[in-house]
Amino acid sequence: MNALARRAAGLLLSTVCLPLSALAADPQPTHEFTLDNGLKVVVREDHRAPVVVSQVWYKVGSSYETPGQTGLSHALEHMMFKGSEKVGPGEASLILRDLGAEENAFTSDDFTAYYQVLARDRLGVAFELEADRMASLRLPADEFAREIEVIKEERRLRTDDKPMSKAYERFKAMAYPASGYHTPTIGWMADLDRMKVEELRHWYQSWYVPNNATLVVVGDVTPDEVKTLAQRYFGPIAKRDVPPAKIPLELAEPGERQITLHVQTQLPSLMLGFNVPSIATAEDKRSVNALRLISALLDGGYSGRIPTQLERGEELVSGGSSSYDAYTRGDSLFTLSATPNTQKKKTMAQAEAGLWKLLEQLKTTAPSAEELERVRAQVIAGLVYERDSITSQATAIGQLETVGLSWKLMDTELAELESVTPQDIQKAAKLYFTRERLSVAHVLPEETTHE
Repeated sequence: MNALARRAAGLLLSTVCLPLSALAADPQPTHEFTLDNGLKVVVREDHRAPVVVSQVWYKVGSSYETPGQTGLSHALEHMMFKGSEKVGPGEASLILRDLGAEENAFTSDDFTAYYQVLARDRLGVAFELEADRMASLRLPADEFAREIEVIKEERRLRTDDKPMSKAYERFKAMAYPASGYHTPTIGWMADLDRMKVEELRHWYQSWYVPNNATLVVVGDVTPDEVKTLAQRYFGPIAKRDVPPAKIPLELAEPGERQITLHVQTQLPSLMLGFNVPSIATAEDKRSVNALRLISALLDGGYSGRIPTQLERGEELVSGGSSSYDAYTRGDSLFTLSATPNTQKKKTMAQAEAGLWKLLEQLKTTAPSAEELERVRAQVIAGLVYERDSITSQATAIGQLETVGLSWKLMDTELAELESVTPQDIQKAAKLYFTRERLSVAHVLPEETTHE
């Protein structure tokens, strides 16, 4: 957590007479409507500055892909900048740059999104360019032949040549035995080597349609002006049938799995992952919010249990962390990682036992009300600080809508986090932190033996 968010957490804790959620700013006016072609539009007013962010989110990502055809969503993201009916390769970016706009795109397991941040009176330009490539992307073969080499080099630099990134990719592939989440977003190199531009054209035709997209606009705008512009530029695009997309559900208890990897690294490391639901898939939403707070209990800055007990206390590890993404289309993963304190002659087995001890503590003893309130304040302060920017607001809305949830959840989640009790924490720990849900990765320096 950054310094400003920590300061905000301190202010939240000092005002104990108020519910923490009441200390967040009132939600900005937010409106939604759907065009006749199925394009959903969400507009959130924020009139603090004459700036607007426009984002188009497509419900397609690497979890939609099949074996042998991985990396299509990410490759198509690259090709979306290579020319359409109105502009040639790179020309849209030049137009936006000349307007002083910021633009980019990103692909994940669950979605692909494109965004522009620009002056409010230039929103129509962003819409025109975005609608043009939604309707008439060119996908020239020569541009693809060049770009796929760029993508392969990106994979080498970000994954293949980075031992810990490569190890995490292998760990994730093992941890998701049943769903598309085992697929790396960038794709496997063997699939990139044999990818054809015709596959990308089919992927584009299948998924890049208005009825499979959400347009999110946040900033100094009104819903009426956004609706007028959206109808002008996106309205003429015809809707098409979209392939059925099943939710990526995992085996609830696939059994304990373990992998040992020898990579070019100086220090050994350990990863634990537990198959757990997301907010989209959980029957008990309260347990998911409990998992979010458990992650903060374990790894909530200086006073988290990992640094307090395992780093500074027993000196079992030199570093550790926990993470959990509640906002996925399918089932998620609760992960823990640690580096054994080799200076103190601590082993991988001791570090793993230390992490398990923390999990068993959560099962046997509910956290104190004081500890839970401290952690809750940190989480809420981080969310409040993060949502201050219009880009973060738009991204939160787009992600929620694209994984099958409602944008309204971002305005209610603080109260939902506030309702979690110490007993909810204990219940979630007992339910989810079991050997039957566990994946373990031991990452060792090359030419060493497993301890």
